[in-house]
Amino acid sequence: MLATVNRILLAVAGAVLLAAGIVVLTGAWPLHGRHAPLLSEATRDRYWHADGWWWWAVLAALAVVVLLALWWLLSQLRRPRLPAVVVDTGDGAYAMLRGRALEEAVAAEAGALDGVAGCRVALRGRRGSPALRVALELEPHAVPADALAAVAGPVLAHARTSAGLPELPAEARLKVTSHRAQRVT
Repeated sequence: MLATVNRILLAVAGAVLLAAGIVVLTGAWPLHGRHAPLLSEATRDRYWHADGWWWWAVLAALAVVVLLALWWLLSQLRRPRLPAVVVDTGDGAYAMLRGRALEEAVAAEAGALDGVAGCRVALRGRRGSPALRVALELEPHAVPADALAAVAGPVLAHARTSAGLPELPAEARLKVTSHRAQRVT
């Protein structure tokens, strides 16, 4: 949903800025030409006095725009993580498994693999259908195919069985740690 809101906001902002740019460049309506003043004497006398409702309406509109922009900015910074996963206990009841606990368990198990220097895991998706995003930092001597097979095999299988999930899709991103070149003497 956030991607749709982003596209709509960017399209509206782009259209408004394009229209404002065209109006300013051409000097068309409501500017009445390039050499006409922006606000006429009658407009200044009518709206720019201090005791009317005009300034309160402008300030309220600007406050709403600022609050909407702040909401949009904060929603961009938030990373949607799944707080909990529904686990079937087998007796007709359900238990809630904390998402952070599952992330830490998978990260610890994947981080202990040979050739893996570090691992970060994020649980995404919905409670009924979670998905993992695994970021592996490999040591310089590690074989990426072996590390990926170890994560896709035993690590994810263990996570699926311990969480009682029939499937747990995962996306893995591999990165090699920086290291100094070895010199041959």
